[in-house]
Amino acid sequence: MSQSVAEDIVEEAVEEIEHIMENLLDSFNPMKNKLNWLLLALPIAVWANFSHNQAMAFLFSMIAIMPLAFLMGKGTEEIALRTGESIGGLLNATFGNAVELIIAGLAIYTASQNPDVVETMVTVTQASLIGSILGNLLLVLGLAICWGGIKHKNQTFNNQASQMNGSLLLLAVVAFIIPSAVHHSGGSDVDIEKLSRYAAIVLLAIYGLALLFQLKTHSDIFATEAGHGTHEDPMMTNKDAWTLLLMATALVGWMAHILVHSLEAAVDEWNMPELFIGVILLPFFGNAAEHFTAVIVAGKDKMDLSLAIAIGSSVQIALFAAPLMVLLAWGLKVPLTLEFGVLETAATFMSVLVANSILSDGKSNWLEGVMLLASYVILALAFFLS
Repeated sequence: MSQSVAEDIVEEAVEEIEHIMENLLDSFNPMKNKLNWLLLALPIAVWANFSHNQAMAFLFSMIAIMPLAFLMGKGTEEIALRTGESIGGLLNATFGNAVELIIAGLAIYTASQNPDVVETMVTVTQASLIGSILGNLLLVLGLAICWGGIKHKNQTFNNQASQMNGSLLLLAVVAFIIPSAVHHSGGSDVDIEKLSRYAAIVLLAIYGLALLFQLKTHSDIFATEAGHGTHEDPMMTNKDAWTLLLMATALVGWMAHILVHSLEAAVDEWNMPELFIGVILLPFFGNAAEHFTAVIVAGKDKMDLSLAIAIGSSVQIALFAAPLMVLLAWGLKVPLTLEFGVLETAATFMSVLVANSILSDGKSNWLEGVMLLASYVILALAFFLS
């Protein structure tokens, strides 16, 4: 290879890196997006963590996750413009749930290393998983349908896809109810742990088959109808979008690490119920990517993508994240089960029924979104007062 050719390759690589950095800086620029001002919480969270001010570290790490999650959503939306709404929604749900997976995984690992916090970490892990399902089914979906209904009088979506996801959620609820039933019928803790582990394996298998069904054997069912929604051209290159997505995900993981290690101190200092923090606060900030992206695309009349994000995220938590955490806890000898508690399980069951009922006709309007939001407020009050 001649020296001139090598110099040209190096020059092209440098120009490409400069282009990517320019687009990244533009994405993080608070003058382009006011939500980016919340990124100031990131260095504050890091400083508070190093100065051992745990309550402040917990608060600002939660705040920092919101704009980072929005940037994750921006990256996945750009990628979705090239891959289609079905794969784009799956991708958005996966990266949106990265926060819950990181938080739950770190909590389980912390419990395995420190026996004194096992009960707190197990409670928060279970609560955050249930809270993610409730948040996506009621809050995210409610906001999306409400905002979409304000922008467009009536909206339609793929009824078959939503019904299949609804059925998968009902299956997951069955797996959550049975361990509680065994417990109340006199089953031992060992029996419940064994049942939860075997049920987790079944749920993971079903999730794998559901992906095969959605992406391969029956992909036509999940294809977006021609002319549905508004056409948009990507604003970023594919490489820029992936770079933004991976960088934002890495920063979210850092903030989640700080959040988990400061959680117990925040519970003690704020005197707030662990259930409320786990079910409401953590998922609210952790699901920020789904909040923003699902609502934005619903306003653009892309309800198939919006539902793929909100419902798909709930399915992924119920059939993938929760079972995976049970198996991880099994490996680390942490007593995490699928017995989430009476209130949590009942709330999940009712949320699935309400969401399935509203989505059953393949149409939506703003009032149905308000109904979902009202259900979420009632449940939030129940967890705060419990």
